[in-house]
This record gives sequence, structure tokens and C-alpha cells, in this order.
Amino acid sequence: MVTDIMHVIDEDEALVGAALNGSARAWERLVRRYEGKIYNQGLRLTGNNSDAMDLMQEVFLGVYRNLHRFRGDAKFSSWIFRIAHNKAIDINRRKRFMTISSAQAGDQGEDDLLDKIPGRSSLEAEEILSDYQTNKIIVSMLSELPISQRLIVELKIFQSQTFDDIASIQGVSVNTVKTRFYSALKKLKIISEEKNVLP
Repeated sequence: MVTDIMHVIDEDEALVGAALNGSARAWERLVRRYEGKIYNQGLRLTGNNSDAMDLMQEVFLGVYRNLHRFRGDAKFSSWIFRIAHNKAIDINRRKRFMTISSAQAGDQGEDDLLDKIPGRSSLEAEEILSDYQTNKIIVSMLSELPISQRLIVELKIFQSQTFDDIASIQGVSVNTVKTRFYSALKKLKIISEEKNVLP
């Protein structure tokens, strides 16, 4: 497991170096490695496909413009999720749209969703659709958490970041991250139980 993680880190850094040296292929591989994660993160945090796509585009635009600033003193994944974290907060401030209902999470038809993600094979399209359907359920529950807890749950559970990484991304102490995370899990357990109670 540790070997696998180190391999990913080494490959990320190699791709960053090649992209900085002008390799379009290396940049495309970096995008491919993270676009699904960033898109799904955006979908869980904003609740709809349009804002998730906006978030993904803004993140990769920010990464492209600032790639020369990546120094390798943190994992590339932590660096890109920090950018995504900040962009999500920006979207929240601009739109005042972080608390959503389950109905809003499903405001876009599945056919429309697939139409808006061009250049995908049928297998990739099915995977995206499956993720979208699963995300609708998750978004419904996450939307009931405050944004500070929702971002931590996203980073810890869905992006597999360590508590230290999350603390660095959010600019808070590790103890604060842990407190928010376990408080969020307790709330999610209650929400889950309430949604599954028979009338």
C-alpha cells in the first residue's frame, strides 16, 4: 500500500516536471488522473452538474496557471485539492449556494448529464452516470452538514487525504480537523438513521 502511494506521488511529480517542460501529453495525463475526482468532489459539494463542471474547469485553469509554483514539498494531490477547496468556497461565496435539497441535486436529467460530457466511451459514460446517481444520494445527506464539516468529509472519505493533509489544505490544526470530522460522522449517522426509519 505504501509502495503504491509512493509510486503515485513519484509519477505525479514526474508528470508535473514534464508538463512544465512543455509536454502536452504529460499535462493531459495529469488532467485525466484527477478530473474525475475533482468533478465528483464538485458534484458532492455544489449539488449539481453545472456547478461541478464550473468548479472542475476553474480548478484545472488554476492548476495550469500556477503549476510552476508547485514545489513538491507537499503531495500534488494535496496541492490540487487545496485549489479545489478554495474554488468551492469561492463558488459558495458567489452563489450563496451550498445548502441544497435533494430535489435540487437531481435538477438535471441523466441524459442531459451525459450529453454535456463529450468525448467519452460508452463504458466511461456508464461509470459517470453511476457515479452521478450515487452522488445524488450522498449530496442529499452532505447538504445537511455545515460547509466546514462537508469539506473535511469530502477530503477524508472521498479523496483519501490524511488528517495532516486536510489541516494543511484548510489552514487549521489537526485537532480541529479531527473534531469536525468525527462530529460530521455522528451527524451523518443520525441523518442516515432518520432517512431509513419506516413511517
